This record gives sequence, C-alpha cells and structure tokens, in this order.
Amino acid sequence: MIEFDYVSKSFWTGKQRKVILDRASFRVEPGRSVGILAPNGTGKTTIINMMAGLEKPDEGEIRRTSRVSFPLGFMGGVVNRNSATENCRYIATLYGLDPDYVEAFCRWVCGLEEYFDMPVGTYSQGMKARFSFALMLALEFDIYLIDEGMPSTTDAEFNRKAGSILKDRLKEATVVIVSHQPQVLERFASTAAVLRDGKLYQFETLEEARRLYEYDA
Repeated sequence: MIEFDYVSKSFWTGKQRKVILDRASFRVEPGRSVGILAPNGTGKTTIINMMAGLEKPDEGEIRRTSRVSFPLGFMGGVVNRNSATENCRYIATLYGLDPDYVEAFCRWVCGLEEYFDMPVGTYSQGMKARFSFALMLALEFDIYLIDEGMPSTTDAEFNRKAGSILKDRLKEATVVIVSHQPQVLERFASTAAVLRDGKLYQFETLEEARRLYEYDA
C-alpha cells in the first residue's frame, strides 16, 4: 500500500508558488491499479516521484508498506559511464538479487546486442527507455509506477516481450499510471483519479474520472 496523509507539495516558479498537492489524503491499495489524469505541467511526475520516495513532501506523511518500483523511464542509480552489464550487476547487488539472473534477463528483454557492453551514456533515448524498462521488470515489485505510459520504441520484439512480461506481472501486482490522456490509462487502471488545483478526486471508474477531467477542459 501507498498512503498519502495530508500531503502538501509546491514549487516557487520565480513568479508565483505552484501548488501540486494541497493537504491531499489518499491510498493506493494492493490489487486496485490506479490511473491519475492531469494536464501537462500540473505535477504528475512529482506525484509519481513522491510515491517512489525520490521527492519529499513539504508537509504530511507518505507511507509505503509494499515494494514500490522506481518510475518507468527513471534512470536514477544508472551510471552513464558504465555499461548496461555493469549497471545490471550493481543494481542487482543493491536489491539482494542474483547479478547473473538480472543481467541475463535484461539482455534478453532489451535485445541491445553488443551495445549492452557499451556505456549507457552512448545510448539513444529509445535504447535507454528499453534498458530502464527491462531493469524495472527484472527487479519485481508489488506496485509499478508508470509516468505517461509505456516507453515509445519502434522495436516490435521489445514491445512484445516487455508487454507480455508486464501483463503477467500485473496478475499479481498493482500499477499507478499518470497521464494527460485518458486512453493511456485504459490498459492498466481499474480505478481512476483526477488531479486539479492541488486536489486529487478519486473515482471507481475511468469513465467517471474522464467526465470531470474533460469538463471545462
């Protein structure tokens, strides 16, 4: 479970204070995947980062009682000067996993061939997205955090493998996905919420959330 208890978060833009959350309280329950709808620039990524523990709230408390993934696409902890091989083995050690398994799994999913032994800093954005997603799938979490949907790649084999693995994982795991597009949430979310003016409005269905999101949009 992830629980936000009267959490507030804001930023100073140089001209005014931008409120992301204003004393918001909500839970992500195991087995109930959640989609959060919000326009661009309103704090979707900030909320995901707070769920992962990458950012702290200004006020309130965030509690986690489950294994929570890093956000899909987040490359924190990955050292650009090191190869994917070196990064896999180091991160596997941090999580107490078998480095041989994590390396072999990521090699198979990524399909990067000889690039897997080259520095990650030399990768294209698409290659980095493939490596990041493969690494997330290799570690196995109770709750997966996805920011704006699946990675955008033109590699059909990667999309097939990653999609199939994620589908199997979601039989036992929970997803929190944030996006400005309702259709992005349809594949993953069983419940939905709308972020508006620092408040998070929760609904039982995506259709209910879509009505509020599109009202006066």
